[in-house]
Amino acid sequence: MKQEYETYYVPAQSRWPIVGAFGMFFIAVGAASTVINSTKEEPTGLTHYLLYVGIATIIYMLYGWFKNVIEESASGLYSKQMDRSFRQGMSWFIFSEVMFFAAFFGALFYARVLSVPWLGGASNNAMTHELLWPAFDAAWPLLTTPSGETTQAMPWTGLPLINTVILLTSSVTIHFAHQALEKDNRSQLKLFLALTVVLGIIFVGLQIEEYVHAYQDLGLTLDAGIYGNTFFLLTGFHGMHVTLGSLILLIVLLRIFKGHFTSENHFAFQAAAWYWHFVDVVWLCLFVFVYVL
Repeated sequence: MKQEYETYYVPAQSRWPIVGAFGMFFIAVGAASTVINSTKEEPTGLTHYLLYVGIATIIYMLYGWFKNVIEESASGLYSKQMDRSFRQGMSWFIFSEVMFFAAFFGALFYARVLSVPWLGGASNNAMTHELLWPAFDAAWPLLTTPSGETTQAMPWTGLPLINTVILLTSSVTIHFAHQALEKDNRSQLKLFLALTVVLGIIFVGLQIEEYVHAYQDLGLTLDAGIYGNTFFLLTGFHGMHVTLGSLILLIVLLRIFKGHFTSENHFAFQAAAWYWHFVDVVWLCLFVFVYVL
């Protein structure tokens, strides 16, 4: 018997990957230059505009790429095999994100468990302690830098705790939205997904407020030694992921209002939900290892 094969849609060459690469380049250069200039008494140059150009480029890339993919899906070009490819691609993407954050958590672990105790004379490093930093107090968080500058630790109560409750609540609302989609309950789907988007935006807003409090009231900055570095790297990259996740969920919500997705065919929604749950799990790890412990 002749075996039939599914057609597999292969899109034409796209300009969006190179556009996104340029956008990320401008963001990296612009962000680094902005941070460096912020530490100077007299900032020079217009390098911060590169950051704005990069952000605008990424927004343009996301709009164009999403538009192409949505049009391809609505035209019926995707097969079941294509759907499986999308699932595998999203799974590997989330795995790469897990490794991304694992590197930063590894740096935090190395600083807390190995480097700081070594400088304090642990593991037969008494001479290192006496020669390099005799007055060093091996405690975490490290609130005094080698140059003698001091800072304060960000407590886990207040805004961090509120943001934890917000993200946990958003995991519940997006779960209810997924259940509503599987039951073809469009009104509940719109309600719970809209709540998830709003909670994500509130989280980002409160994190910005937390950063302002850290800089103005606690003296906790990127210059505040290894504690300040790890704090802003971990929470900052997570905040960027929450921002991206909120944007993706907003796009999915707009598609739902346009009548897209069915109970049988809704992987775009499912992929966004996977990503959001991943962001929530990362925050829980951050809350425990950065704020509480």
